[in-house]
Amino acid sequence: MSKKIVAFGELVWDVFQDGRILGGAPVNLVYRVNAFGDQGFLLSRIGDDDLGKEAIKGLSDLQISDVNVQTDTEFPTGVVHIKIGNEGRPDYIIDPDMAFDHIEFTAEALKLVREADCLVFGTLVQRYGISKNTLRELLKEAPKPIKHLDLKLRKNCFNRAILTSSLYAANILRVKENELYTLKSELGLFEFETRALAMEVINEYDLDIVLVTKSKSGACAVAKDGGYFEDPGYLIEMADTVGSGSAFSAGFLHVYLESGNIEEALKYANAAGAATAATHGATSPVTPKQIANLMRGGKRR
Repeated sequence: MSKKIVAFGELVWDVFQDGRILGGAPVNLVYRVNAFGDQGFLLSRIGDDDLGKEAIKGLSDLQISDVNVQTDTEFPTGVVHIKIGNEGRPDYIIDPDMAFDHIEFTAEALKLVREADCLVFGTLVQRYGISKNTLRELLKEAPKPIKHLDLKLRKNCFNRAILTSSLYAANILRVKENELYTLKSELGLFEFETRALAMEVINEYDLDIVLVTKSKSGACAVAKDGGYFEDPGYLIEMADTVGSGSAFSAGFLHVYLESGNIEEALKYANAAGAATAATHGATSPVTPKQIANLMRGGKRR
């Protein structure tokens, strides 16, 4: 049975050196959620401008509903400038004070989240007060859905207070290994090894699961009950890593929300992230069949 997953946050245009692609982690995640057979819903905001009109068309092309995408008459549609560096890793320059910073709390938004199986959120959308306050109200007024924090620490877009409140609100954390150590520094944590540090985060913030993506080394999962699972990386022809984290989260939720099996969900998530990294941009098609084939016959590192 398909699950209902709501992604709250930024809708932006990712501007590359060779053109622009509709993106933002919530958009990327909803696209993958739908591709994996679940029901993805985007809760965001665009400007009343040409880029906003193009974004609505882009969502339609990706078969993502715009019903819960608000329109702002003052602030413009979000833009992120992306430069692909070594090993396909992106560097992001994010314009300030965009429409997605001003998502309003509405009865429709609350109804959407209350009916969901999972609410996915991040820290970028919390850099200004309006969206941050809306998210906090949704988290408080909709206790039923599993809360999945998909951490992406963009420069000048987070602080200790945002990190702390987000972690306390979450059930599941997905974090890059290098950003796990940024958390250690920002939050004054003590452990030095990845597994132990993830468990420290679980104990400190009462999380159920921490998922750590480790680039070429694959991924691991640490559970509150002490369970630990690893899945090694795949040998792929890298295009770029844009959207691979969102694909990982969508893949994990696809399996975990249905079965509760952390190990199997991790395996599927790792393959989904790898398959996405072999494509350009965050919304190039990757089918469940491709993921299954990679899991069955892909070469491991």
